[in-house]
Amino acid sequence: MTKGRASAKTIACTLVLLALLACLAAAVATGATSDLDSLVRNGVHQGASPALTALMSALTHLGSMSVLAVLFVVAFAGFRMSGRRHSATVLAWAMGGAILLENGLKYAFQRARPEPFFGVVAPETYSFPSGHALFSACFYGAIAWGLAVEVGSRPARAAIWTGAIALIAAIGFSRVYLGVHYPSDVLGGYLTAAFWISAVSLWDGPGRD
Repeated sequence: MTKGRASAKTIACTLVLLALLACLAAAVATGATSDLDSLVRNGVHQGASPALTALMSALTHLGSMSVLAVLFVVAFAGFRMSGRRHSATVLAWAMGGAILLENGLKYAFQRARPEPFFGVVAPETYSFPSGHALFSACFYGAIAWGLAVEVGSRPARAAIWTGAIALIAAIGFSRVYLGVHYPSDVLGGYLTAAFWISAVSLWDGPGRD
């Protein structure tokens, strides 16, 4: 596949993701997701257990900005010190854009948070989209990409991406399980991240490894 065809497919993918995000955002704004959100929230809560609650409470921190900020510094420095400047730049763009998109969308929609479960204190920010879902998808996705491009073995690349996707999915699930987000918030975070990562992947600047 030529570079031009690859870029055209990436552009098309980016536009499709943007359209899906716009459709979801419109559905959230009009309340069209309310019934499904409640159904999924209640279904997840019915499967709660002390062990699962402890696990979800631990996992959810891996998507928090306080933890990701530390991991970002470590990963960025690691990429730079190993000579992978492009991977470091992609990571920086991914997280910088994620912060801007999360804040912009939250204040644009100003969706109130649901009532949390298990006595969890809800964050004071708005609910749509989920910042944990958005940030974790951008960060761990960029890390997986940066590691996978350096690995020659297809099974190793598959293992890296499988691990990253599983972690991202678990963090998103933890937000619904703890009751601090509606399922559509988490989906919105994932779609926003996918759109932004797809857009960032179009960049092919002079600092590429």
